[in-house]
Amino acid sequence: MDNKLYAELKKIYKDDILYKKEDLYSYAYDTSPNPKEVKLPEYVVFPKNTQMVSDTLKVCSKFNMPIIARGAGTCHCGGCRVSDKAVVIHFSKMNKILNIKKDDLTLEVEPNATIKEINQEAEKEGLFFPPDPSNLAVSTIGGAAALCSGGPRTFKYGNTKDYIINLEVVLHDGTVINTGANVAKNVTGYNLTSLFVGSEGTLGIITKLTLRLIPKPEVRRVTLAYFDNLIEATSAVNNIINAGLIPATLDLLDKNTLSTIEKFNPCGLLCDKEAALLIELDGFLENLKFENEKLFNILKKSNSAQIIQASDEEENERIWKARRSAFAAVTKLKPNVITEDVVVPRSKIVPLVQGIQKLCEDNNIIVCIMGHAGDGNIHPNFALDLSDKEEKERFEKVKDELFSLALKLGGSLSGEHGIGWEKKKYLKDALDENALLYMEKIKKLFDPNNIINPNKMF
Repeated sequence: MDNKLYAELKKIYKDDILYKKEDLYSYAYDTSPNPKEVKLPEYVVFPKNTQMVSDTLKVCSKFNMPIIARGAGTCHCGGCRVSDKAVVIHFSKMNKILNIKKDDLTLEVEPNATIKEINQEAEKEGLFFPPDPSNLAVSTIGGAAALCSGGPRTFKYGNTKDYIINLEVVLHDGTVINTGANVAKNVTGYNLTSLFVGSEGTLGIITKLTLRLIPKPEVRRVTLAYFDNLIEATSAVNNIINAGLIPATLDLLDKNTLSTIEKFNPCGLLCDKEAALLIELDGFLENLKFENEKLFNILKKSNSAQIIQASDEEENERIWKARRSAFAAVTKLKPNVITEDVVVPRSKIVPLVQGIQKLCEDNNIIVCIMGHAGDGNIHPNFALDLSDKEEKERFEKVKDELFSLALKLGGSLSGEHGIGWEKKKYLKDALDENALLYMEKIKKLFDPNNIINPNKMF
């Protein structure tokens, strides 16, 4: 224990500080693969307000001690994993929705409020926060901002960056800044808000967010369309979009995903089909009647083998519950699940999915593939046993070739999970050399001593 550092943190937090080994283990992990060596944080602290965060950064800067912001810890890429000595600042006590202004279509919130809580509060006013990560019940808005999470609704509505208009951020030396303004349009100076959104907590620590809301759609309707082959399913995606329909959700699930979900959570999914599209239309009821008829005609012309549609909100939720259970379902296949996240142009989804299937077949790795077909964001869920050295080595080969394939197809390394610790070695292959150089300069400018979530991305 660093007694001097502890003494200064103790002045800020009194009893809201953890230091015993048995208390620290929970804060050494996120949902990324188990590291070879577990590093425990030095301390875990629980701020209640921005001033406490600022005071903590001042102390950590003084002692040159790295600091990692953490919420639910659901990052898949090691984004909040401890890689060396560090203080973890946990936001569980900064979880309040501060205010909602219906006339301004804004909501102010602390970083540990969940996406589900935010939407529940917005819906009381007839409003809507579209970003929709699959784990929205636990996904915190601070983490969603750090990773620029999206989810299934990104195709129609955009992702988290499109709904954040202002951030309160604490910098490396304790300085507090506001990055924008609580207005709908703002081109005053550089867009610092967009710089911090998606920066994975490496430039500063977010302590408050102002979100843009929109009116809640009057009604929604969820449809499952099954196909006998993958090419027909992805062709249907293009046919839907080319016909002028913009569904809220246009998700793809492969046969392995369908059968795995059905075994884990029996809900009547057809497991003999090669692929399914989960399509959600939303909007005004009268418009939806027209769009729904048009959708059915497109799906039939696209050789859909079977179409099943929810008749009410309860059935909508039943289908979505099945979709959201996919990750949990895959955990039943092997001791470990690793979910990856790549993006390709929509026209390249078929070669990407077929390439993933071939890679896994050649290397004897179980994979369940799903993703947001509307925007080309594909999530392969790999089931494996990380304690099996040979299987782990085979998976590492698959992972390397997966990212190489995505880049060759004109895609990127991530659409919403980020880079973190796990993907940083691939960054040089994905970015322009000069762009990467300037990103490193930005990191140095905002964090000259490299104490804010170090060893992530760069």
